[in-house]
Amino acid sequence: MRRRRTIMPRMITATTPIITMMIMPTLITAITITTVITITTVITTTITTTSIATTIITTTITPMLMTTSEPAAVGAGSGMNADEAAALYRLMTWLSPAFPVGAFSYSSGIEWAVEAGDITDAASLRDWLAAMLGEGSGFCDAVFLAQAHRAASAQDEDGLREIAELAAAFVPSRERQLETSTQGRAFIEIARSAWACDGLDGMVAACGGMVYPVAVGVVSAGHAVPLEPAMHAFLHAVVSNWISAGARLVPLGQTDSQRILARLEADVAATAKRALEASLDDLGSACFRADLASLRHETQYTRLFRS
Repeated sequence: MRRRRTIMPRMITATTPIITMMIMPTLITAITITTVITITTVITTTITTTSIATTIITTTITPMLMTTSEPAAVGAGSGMNADEAAALYRLMTWLSPAFPVGAFSYSSGIEWAVEAGDITDAASLRDWLAAMLGEGSGFCDAVFLAQAHRAASAQDEDGLREIAELAAAFVPSRERQLETSTQGRAFIEIARSAWACDGLDGMVAACGGMVYPVAVGVVSAGHAVPLEPAMHAFLHAVVSNWISAGARLVPLGQTDSQRILARLEADVAATAKRALEASLDDLGSACFRADLASLRHETQYTRLFRS
């Protein structure tokens, strides 16, 4: 025996629940209620009777159009609170090519490497930069940034002074010293003018002069920007500036430049991880050719860059 019954449409609100009922009769096999909702709901009930069995009645309401009178909370679902959004905004500003620290004027010895034939295309530039990043000045600067950030966060002026002095003494050539100290001074001056915060002046005074990674570490700590994102943003900015210099010197197109940046992503992440776990005792460079390039650039006859 088969019987069909149709219930006329009725209005369903956005708060209609999903209902599941378990019934244990003796003579009905199954009752299935299927509901399809657009703006109104049509409920169709089919009853089939065969033999003695267990009956399960399941009503599933799946709305096609639902509204609510309650507005979503500001920032709901964004995954970032106000402090995290502010930190991201500041890092994007401070380590953008538009931030006026004069980074475009320096090549970190890449200009001499191109003239000497060590860098001739995108592949050789990528290999050169990977070595500088993981085994040379990239890693050392990352360690100095991490140590300066921690000392500044702890208000350890004596420790911060020692870190700043060691970082200034650690560069291998006069031009690299000019590069990192000039950028560090510019970074601090602009940050204090446009992004002042409590305690920053005291930290700057404790350091005396600051090289670039120490300056980034101190300012990031002063604004309560977490160390790990500050580290990644700093290394991204350094690598991007190296690629920009290499692209103008080789020369390379914009697509090749972006491919190099993409292929260095894992190197940046690995260097950041090592630097975050390192101490000052782990400092060291194995990029002798890059250090020689920065030394020889001082006497290079034709130059576009200051280092």
